[in-house]
Amino acid sequence: MKLKLLLISAFLTIGSVFSQTLQSPSEFLGYEIGARFTRHHKVVDYFKYVSSTLPNVKLEKYGETNEHRPLYLSYISSEENIKNLESIRKNNLVQTGIISGNSKNNKAIVWLSYNVHGNEASSTEAAMLTLYELVTKKKAYLENTIVIIDPAVNPDGRDRYVNWYNQVKSTPFNINQDAKEHAEPWPGGRPNHYLFDLNRDWAWATQVESAQRIKMYNKWMPQVHVDFHEQYINSPYYFAPAAEPFHEVISDWQREFQTEVGKNNAKYFDQEGWLYFTKESFDLLYPSYGDTYPTYMGAIGMTYEQAGHGMAGLGIKTDEGEVLTLKDRAIHHLTTGLSTVEISSKNAEKLNTEFRKFFDNNSLEYKSYVLKNENQDKTNRLKALLDTHEILYENTKSGIVKGYDYTTQKEGKMAISSTDLVIHTNQPKGKMVKVLFEPKVKLVDSLTYDITAWSLPYAHGFKAIASKTKVSSSTSKTTNVITNAIDKNAYAYISKWNSLDDATFLGALLQANITPRFSEKPFSIAGKSYKRGTLIILRNDNRDTAFDTKLISIANKHQRELAAVKTGFVSSGVDFGSYSVKPINHQKIAVLSGKGTSSLSFGEIWHFFETQLQYPITNVNTENFGFLDYSKYDVIIIPNGAYSKVLTKTTLEKVKKWTRSGGTLIAIGNALNSFADKKEFSLKKKISGDKIKDADLTPYAAKERKDVANLITGSIFKSTLDNTHPLAFGYGKEYFSLKLGSTSYEYLKDGNNVAYFDKEAKNVSGYAGSKAVKNVPKSILFAEEQIGSGSIIYMVDNPLFRSFWQNGKLFVANAVFLLNSDKLK
Repeated sequence: MKLKLLLISAFLTIGSVFSQTLQSPSEFLGYEIGARFTRHHKVVDYFKYVSSTLPNVKLEKYGETNEHRPLYLSYISSEENIKNLESIRKNNLVQTGIISGNSKNNKAIVWLSYNVHGNEASSTEAAMLTLYELVTKKKAYLENTIVIIDPAVNPDGRDRYVNWYNQVKSTPFNINQDAKEHAEPWPGGRPNHYLFDLNRDWAWATQVESAQRIKMYNKWMPQVHVDFHEQYINSPYYFAPAAEPFHEVISDWQREFQTEVGKNNAKYFDQEGWLYFTKESFDLLYPSYGDTYPTYMGAIGMTYEQAGHGMAGLGIKTDEGEVLTLKDRAIHHLTTGLSTVEISSKNAEKLNTEFRKFFDNNSLEYKSYVLKNENQDKTNRLKALLDTHEILYENTKSGIVKGYDYTTQKEGKMAISSTDLVIHTNQPKGKMVKVLFEPKVKLVDSLTYDITAWSLPYAHGFKAIASKTKVSSSTSKTTNVITNAIDKNAYAYISKWNSLDDATFLGALLQANITPRFSEKPFSIAGKSYKRGTLIILRNDNRDTAFDTKLISIANKHQRELAAVKTGFVSSGVDFGSYSVKPINHQKIAVLSGKGTSSLSFGEIWHFFETQLQYPITNVNTENFGFLDYSKYDVIIIPNGAYSKVLTKTTLEKVKKWTRSGGTLIAIGNALNSFADKKEFSLKKKISGDKIKDADLTPYAAKERKDVANLITGSIFKSTLDNTHPLAFGYGKEYFSLKLGSTSYEYLKDGNNVAYFDKEAKNVSGYAGSKAVKNVPKSILFAEEQIGSGSIIYMVDNPLFRSFWQNGKLFVANAVFLLNSDKLK
């Protein structure tokens, strides 16, 4: 007994020595937190230093960014808990049903995420302070709590901001809002390398940072998750509870504990006289945020927003005359972070009890979501997304399934086979399944912070049924590996065209100097029928002796099945020498970027071509666009943006001349404003029926709610397709589009209305204001205006939005590769 007491005393002494000798962030870095912004590598150095010094801190590298910066998680708890970390993790997963067992976890697991937006940079400074305070002054919290810290979710964006700021700031810093150090240049530090907003990417996991983080998140499934942000300089501090609307799967406990957390935070802010607000602006609906994704996974998911943002720098004078400093901002985030750990530690038992209850999914209305497998590429892409979130799926058994039909928006039925996909809700992540697959989101309030529709069957282009009874199923079958063989006697090789994977394959062929053709008309040959857009790779077009070897290698790599035929004489349709079987030449593509361009829209295009099509583009700065030699390019893409200073009358004349000579111009979203209602172009804006407006006597307090009648906030509409036009090859006769705004354009009177909303168009899912929705019928979605030998493609809705609306991406590939691509320029 005496020996045991001596050992305990020795351990306590060692722990005391560690805490006394541990350097604070300021001591380690050589400057006070708040005196300057800390570059990411120094933040990593501090976390490495603490983990190597203390036995109750563990650091784990979980990934790497596009710019090769490391991503780390720090685990902070008692020394005993750190020794048993793996056991605690598994016991927690037992509570969810992800792994089997009877153990119950009694430790609170709190995950703190910092700096998902790179220019909201105070939070990473706070992360270092929080780590230090937890292991020195707040060790009592750690006895029953595991704290996981991600100090910089977006280090590429952070360093972009910090490096810029350090280059331009005054010494001492200038608090005048007009100073250059308060005006970030395009594209700003908010997004990641590909200019994506990582706080909108949790559910879609299109970015490497998100995919790597989600893997770790699902490995742990914490009970509390906080995402630390900054808002604009005149809004002091926001913390939980969140604003309405709350998604209906959110439990009463999740709501209640948000309030308890908020009250605990408020206690500390009240003591200091710091301003804050709750229950406003930030709702819990869109599933791809750092607060909602954890919430739908059973956690108490929260956003904390400190005044500051990229505008604030080291210090700025607000409109109220207060000087807001980086030190202030970091201390506020430190305070809420510690407060959250404290209240979680005090309620560890209750957190775990209610966490277990969340994973009871018996009350969910729909028991199964069935998706028709008409396109294996689409099915594989959806499976990959579900695998990312560790959501289980199976294959259906042959028969008939009844339920809500996504295509008709009515009760219906669908014949199913053993290759169709079914996702059940009686699985651990059943509530997330409901959120991602539900046909319509239940909205208790039309004032929302983001899009209000995202249903995966629409986003991925599936015929689907939501069934209120569980559908019979069996374990999902593996996909067969495609292995093509060389046929030296082949007159041509044929490959289908109906998915993004086909477009990626085409891009690879062009880069290997293989010239394919595509058929504008359906045909049949050798007992098989082929649709419009089918790729035909003729031996006559490719006389390289290595042609067969290169083609087969590329096809096998991309898992494209080739059909070798020995003649160009078809059974029906057009022969391979027809003018309707057109060559596809190597397309040279320019994309506008820079001032005026939406950085997010440009990033979506950049990411699409570089990581999905894997096809080269040239990024052209808007400041140089007027002087560009357009003849060097076959395709010019103008992302969503405001171009009044870029697309001037002179520049538009040059663009039109280039188009007339065979170029393809693709304009997306608000870029259409530069062409609409100009006599040189056919595009016309639709005018609302309310031409004469009376004086607005709406009370001031009601104006915000009245104005939403004019908005469409990410709502799904069904469009009609002319799939005989190359822009719609690979699609059926209808397409569900995510409409992001209320601007509409008339049918082209002189052009091809390829995708359009008919006179009966209405929103299928999501919020569309009563006035805005009236302007959608009889308007275009995608249209082609032919000018001489070339085309302008108008894309009213952005098919690449956040890269998650998978079913729209082939339209972009069609516009690039199938229009005017037969012309050598």
